[in-house]
Amino acid sequence: MASAYLDHHLALLAHLRGILVALGEAEQILDDSHALYLERFDELLSQLPDDTEASLYLGQDLISQIFQRYPQIAHLVPRDLLWFFGGDCLHFMPDEEIELYQRLDERRFEAEQNDEPFDWNQEKQLLALPAQSSKH
Repeated sequence: MASAYLDHHLALLAHLRGILVALGEAEQILDDSHALYLERFDELLSQLPDDTEASLYLGQDLISQIFQRYPQIAHLVPRDLLWFFGGDCLHFMPDEEIELYQRLDERRFEAEQNDEPFDWNQEKQLLALPAQSSKH
């Protein structure tokens, strides 16, 4: 189950990388540091599956930099990545959203302990429903 969780976030990172590449191709980046940033991003993508814990700080740094370096695409950063990397990334999430992700993680850990399947996206949708909707 942990690999499905990691695979989900790797797919989100790959999608975000595509956005960053497109940003560079559209010549919206005026300095040469964009290529270096993409190299570090690729480093994260290659290291994350092998050493997730050690890669979290690099991920925090790279995701946080998007908000500073590329504010025009900050709204495109998947919220799941902010939660996954934590640390400084949590500064870009409101308290209500952090609470939702905390409940989501609790459900994920509980499912893992009970050897039950866990669908991150489905559970996130269920938790995001208003209280009235879940009573049907």
